[in-house]
Amino acid sequence: MNPKLPYVLLVGAAVIIFILSCMLLSRGRRSPSCESQPRIVEKTGSTSQSLVFADLTPEEMVQVVRYLQGNLGVQLVDASRAKPSDNCIASVDLQVPAKAEVLRFLDGGGARPPREALAVLYFGNQPDPNVTEYVVGPLPMPAYHRDITVQKYRGNVPYHRRPMLGSEYEQNVSGFFVHPVGLEVLVDHSSLDISQWAVSRVFYNGQYYRDMVQLESAYVQGRISVQKVRKAPRDGDFSSMKPRAPLAALFPLQYEPQGPRYSVRNNHVLFQAWSFAFGMSVNTGLRLFDVRHKGERVAYEISVQEALSVYGSNCPGGMSTRYMDGSFGIGRYTSPLVRGVDCPYSATYIDTHSLSETLRPSKRKASLCIFEQNLGSPLRRHYSNLQSLYYGGLVNSALVVRSIATVGNHNYVWDFIFYQNGAIEGKVQATGYASSSFLHGDGLRYGNRVWEHTLGTIRTHSINYKVDLDVGGVKNSLVAHDMAFEMVRAPWSLEQQIERPRLTKKVLDTEDQAAFRLQSKMPRYIYFAANSKNKWGHQRGYRIQITSFAGDHVPEASSMERAISWARYQLAVTRRKEEEPTSTSIYNQNDPWTPTVAFADFINNETITNEDLVAWITTGFLHIPHSEDIPNTVTVGNSVGFLLRPYNYYDLDPSIYSHDGVFFTSEQDFTACEINPIACLPKTASCLPNFPPFTFDGFQNVSRL
Repeated sequence: MNPKLPYVLLVGAAVIIFILSCMLLSRGRRSPSCESQPRIVEKTGSTSQSLVFADLTPEEMVQVVRYLQGNLGVQLVDASRAKPSDNCIASVDLQVPAKAEVLRFLDGGGARPPREALAVLYFGNQPDPNVTEYVVGPLPMPAYHRDITVQKYRGNVPYHRRPMLGSEYEQNVSGFFVHPVGLEVLVDHSSLDISQWAVSRVFYNGQYYRDMVQLESAYVQGRISVQKVRKAPRDGDFSSMKPRAPLAALFPLQYEPQGPRYSVRNNHVLFQAWSFAFGMSVNTGLRLFDVRHKGERVAYEISVQEALSVYGSNCPGGMSTRYMDGSFGIGRYTSPLVRGVDCPYSATYIDTHSLSETLRPSKRKASLCIFEQNLGSPLRRHYSNLQSLYYGGLVNSALVVRSIATVGNHNYVWDFIFYQNGAIEGKVQATGYASSSFLHGDGLRYGNRVWEHTLGTIRTHSINYKVDLDVGGVKNSLVAHDMAFEMVRAPWSLEQQIERPRLTKKVLDTEDQAAFRLQSKMPRYIYFAANSKNKWGHQRGYRIQITSFAGDHVPEASSMERAISWARYQLAVTRRKEEEPTSTSIYNQNDPWTPTVAFADFINNETITNEDLVAWITTGFLHIPHSEDIPNTVTVGNSVGFLLRPYNYYDLDPSIYSHDGVFFTSEQDFTACEINPIACLPKTASCLPNFPPFTFDGFQNVSRL
């Protein structure tokens, strides 16, 4: 054996040990690797309790349908094939238990409320056709049903108020919303017998005719100036959303180096100091319950209520359009999300289920997404260059819960955003196609010309939210803070006058005082105040801050205004009542003249001091379509919403306890990982996430509108 070999082996072993030691030591100083790590969450409650708010499962929906088929004593036709003269199930959704029952269960150790469903049925094959709502329970094996229609609406719901079934809509041109043809027909469809339906008026090219016979006669006699309008192509031509440019470099992506820092279990989400339950209503869409920060409930419910649009035009269809999208179903038409466009590629995608206009549940794959988003700016920061030199900052990383509803031409991107400082944002971004009219006569009084014969018609968009805040408990008061200038003599020089701003304070005692009309001046700081105080002696509160540039509201003299009277107010705060669960009704769309629910009746000057309160928030924008709305309206500039911000709720900003904080001084080595973890990012910049394969199920089992 070579006598030098043992020395060579020893030296080699020493080198290997040295290298391994360096790797192990350096690993402790490394920035987070790209390998998936356990999710970092702060547990703030039991996830099983959130199931009290969970959407119905497909199995529960099936059991409800079977129960109704076997216990109502009438034949139920599948709504997808039903005629107006049939009986059918319009929808089945969760019946949310009464708040008092839920709080006894969540906070008082009481029994879990019975799980129940709300079933809406159309009875067309009856001597007195009507719409009936039943509560069916207990789930998962129903044994009873209760007719709650009269109790809920203070009377029966006439059959003509029912939302139309999806089977009554059909058209298949890409972007047909901007391809008006100038021919509109008014149909009398009051009879449940389709054979009795009749044309009562015809509009063509700016002229009105008694019926199609009169229109044909005028055409034969040469009394109609026929516009040279070509048939809209199937691909939509100018309205097609097919890209006009070839593929190029891939757009920027977002990823999580250590995997998600939030957890989703069933309908319960944990993110840093936040926890909440989520659900999807067939009619109103995305909603949140039992929202807690640092373990304390700040909101019992935050939910969308309605999306209204009021159109103008010189064509009959356009000038009479009043879309109340909740009637069509904001949740029902929640669309599958496209990974990487509608939400970040690496977001958590969640399937939702619904039963609407059919006897079988339908799954909407990836129709809700949850993701943490680095907003690319600091939540707070300060750079000190006076005396001591230091930098302190916190990345503005927030959790987003998103769904997107496609209701006809409207596409609404619904977001609820949770920030590290305890603030919550409700935001909606509008996109989709602009509805239009055939351009003729004085059409330019009602919009802009956007194509050869297409008038982009003016419209208002109004969005209503329900925000049931529980700040430091159920009982709250409403307080307004603002400012006023006061003129004073300088104490050190009586000849000198100073104008200084001072704080104004007012407790709003009644519902009338707390109802702020749409264009009226509202206190700039308005907040729900608790009965408890923070360390500095101030009432703990959550402030409501609204972002809106809404158009004018329909004049109250209008015969249909009461159906949308919630839109009178940018903010209205009322006592919370179980008999006032929503600001509107799905039945208001087709009978706005005798609304089933009129929000204006909620405001009756009741005392709101130290009561369980609800804020009804309206936000919106005026949309005058222009050429850049072709083919599609963009979200930029069409985003409105509100913020719920802690106001003396804490003793200091809670985000100071975030793990994401960055701080270093001029005397520290700010390139060292243990001092500044951001400095280590270049070492992991080459790491790429393990993206899942792209999938999309949006073209299967589609509910058409």
